[in-house]
Amino acid sequence: MSAHLPHPLAVDWAAHLARDRRRSAHTVRAYHATADRLLAFLAEHWGGAVDRSALAAISTADLRAYLAHRRGGGLGNASAARELSAVRGFLAFAGAAAPPVKGPRKPRSIPRPVAPADVVALAEDVADEAREPWLAARDWAVLMLLYGAGLRIGEALALPGGVLPLGETLAVTGKRAKTRIVPLLPQVRAAIESYARQSPWPIMRDEPLFRGAKGGPLDPAIIRRAVQGARTRLGLGERTTPHALRHSFATHLLGRGADLRALQELLGHASLASTQIYTAVDAAHLLDVYRHAHPRA
Repeated sequence: MSAHLPHPLAVDWAAHLARDRRRSAHTVRAYHATADRLLAFLAEHWGGAVDRSALAAISTADLRAYLAHRRGGGLGNASAARELSAVRGFLAFAGAAAPPVKGPRKPRSIPRPVAPADVVALAEDVADEAREPWLAARDWAVLMLLYGAGLRIGEALALPGGVLPLGETLAVTGKRAKTRIVPLLPQVRAAIESYARQSPWPIMRDEPLFRGAKGGPLDPAIIRRAVQGARTRLGLGERTTPHALRHSFATHLLGRGADLRALQELLGHASLASTQIYTAVDAAHLLDVYRHAHPRA
């Protein structure tokens, strides 16, 4: 079997995003992959080559079949909504009207951690909406710090430029001026370093690492608004906030066997009682899974 070659239309779409829309490299790769997947699916679905004229005939049934194919591969609600948004943009670029297809139904807004795949979809959507590639890199890095290191948004935005160059851990100053050490996952470290390389503002040791569009300290309200817009577009619950990413970090660690005392240190809680709420959250989540999945529930 010959290796799959990227479809020329998908290549043109990626070039348009990078050159004309000034999207980030991450967004270009993700949207290029979506367009290429759609075109490959339609070629098999229709039994022939796909070009601009063929795309003009795409129907609601065709698009639903593609989304069902992707959902069959394990795509979650938020990721499916993001995929549909990318498909609509690509079809518009190709001169084809996107058929009317509703996105995934919004889940009930109940207290629960944000699923890892939905965290990534949320961060990607926020980055996609940024006006400049460096702003996309900044927003991605901030959200990765909240979920990947469990920081409060205020802690992330208070980080000084002096944290660079990064190592395997990060010193974070939290409430009551208490400093704690948190480990940095490679993905989180890479996100911060990518932002630092792209920032048009000089990163000074004693000034905030994360800057606003005009060079001043980044206002947390900007991140909150960006997350609010993304959760609406992706059909996520109203409780999906920047702080919910920190809650998800804690809950997912606990669910994977993290020690409660170690989690207390990572989160910077003065009292173990503050950390113990996550045992209740995790138990509630497991009970919900049991009720929906167990054949005798």
